[in-house]
Amino acid sequence: MPFKNILLTLSACGILAACGDTIGEQALGGAAVGAGAAAITSGSLAQGAAIGAAGNVAYCQLYPGRCN
Repeated sequence: MPFKNILLTLSACGILAACGDTIGEQALGGAAVGAGAAAITSGSLAQGAAIGAAGNVAYCQLYPGRCN
């Protein structure tokens, strides 16, 4: 994947972080953002969803105060 696509995907995930109250909600929100970013950058929707879900859950678990 070219650098531009990676940068766009990371930017979208950072801007659109979707923290929920439970790990399931966090994973679902992250998966939606990841799949959306993958669709915009012509990437794999499944990969985007998996990366978005993992990234959002990790972020929300590490920084719960920032997920309001």
